Amino acid sequence: MRRFFLLLLLFSLNISIAANTIVAVVNEDVITLDSIEWQLSFANSYDEKIDIVSRQIDLLLQLNAVNELSIEPENNEINGALTQLAQNNNYSISKLKSHPQFILLVEQIIETLSVIKLEQFITKDFKPELSENEILQNCRNEKPTRIKQIKIAQIIVSEILDSSSSKSEQKNAVVGFLEKLSKHISKGASFEAIAKLHSQHPSYYNGGLSEWLFVNTPNIEIIDSLQDGKVSKIYETDGGWAIAIKVDERNIDPDIETCKEQIKSQKSQKYYLEWLKELRESAYIEIYTDKL
Repeated sequence: MRRFFLLLLLFSLNISIAANTIVAVVNEDVITLDSIEWQLSFANSYDEKIDIVSRQIDLLLQLNAVNELSIEPENNEINGALTQLAQNNNYSISKLKSHPQFILLVEQIIETLSVIKLEQFITKDFKPELSENEILQNCRNEKPTRIKQIKIAQIIVSEILDSSSSKSEQKNAVVGFLEKLSKHISKGASFEAIAKLHSQHPSYYNGGLSEWLFVNTPNIEIIDSLQDGKVSKIYETDGGWAIAIKVDERNIDPDIETCKEQIKSQKSQKYYLEWLKELRESAYIEIYTDKL
């Protein structure tokens, strides 16, 4: 039945598509020769052409998955990538937009961001563990250095009053609110519970807990000096005003930690490629090799 549907699909394509040679069918989509003509122009062998078609199949499957999961890139992400592209090439945004290939550039950026977001989504709960043997074999350091890191928990509040309030009024209201919260915590209230209830930062869901931080900014240095359970003074962040406590500390070798993150990244990428392989195996794919 699926085969019949695909044949019906191919025969019912509009004239402009029908005039273009179809080189592959992927579920209910097709890949045409025109869509990969530029890539094929660099191929020096039949195997390279097949590899190009295969990569296009993987891309199409991933873009369809992005659409199904509703994780398409936001406009601010696309604009940010365009800004970075312009800076990297010493272009202004207006000059970049006047480029004859601008629409193609935007399409490529959207595709790239889409695949990145899909990989992040698929691997978000994947937490690879490293054995001591893996670390010893891959992350040797003849001259280790030790640098301090700490974990903190923060309650960050950006606004209390409505948007019609002035910046100074908003600040005074937020500071007053944080002072009340600080007093409650100092009297024994749970910092984690209050953070989950009142923090306006995305970290609220885990009680305001941060990742490991290097002690290399004035605010972090002050928090590092706090006694256990002591609440910091109110300080300003990019996301608003905050109070914090010191949760944990450690001394690490940054080169070893970088190496460990690289191994985890490789494991994460392997996990994603296995997922993509399963996605491909579950799809209907037909390549018309005689068209290449």
